[in-house]
Amino acid sequence: MTRPVGSADGIAWLLMSAMSEWVAEICRELGLELVDQEVTVNQVLDLTADVAHGVARPAAPVTAFLVGLAAGRSARPDETVAELARTLGERAKTWEAREGG
Repeated sequence: MTRPVGSADGIAWLLMSAMSEWVAEICRELGLELVDQEVTVNQVLDLTADVAHGVARPAAPVTAFLVGLAAGRSARPDETVAELARTLGERAKTWEAREGG
């Protein structure tokens, strides 16, 4: 499918295409196989958006890293990512910082 590069849709498509290629290449280098790359990437992106807006921007990549660690320890990593993205994303939406940390 050809998309007009000068349009917002075209730019978004190019960015997602580049990210898709990047993720596929990194997965190959790391010896990872995702059941559905697009679904997993979207789950992580949604989670990091929720964390960045609900908690703090720097918490987003750290949360993604922690979810990755948990998934790596799981017998079913794709399911672990999906579950953690859902539960942590919901928690981030209602997060209120506690005084005294």
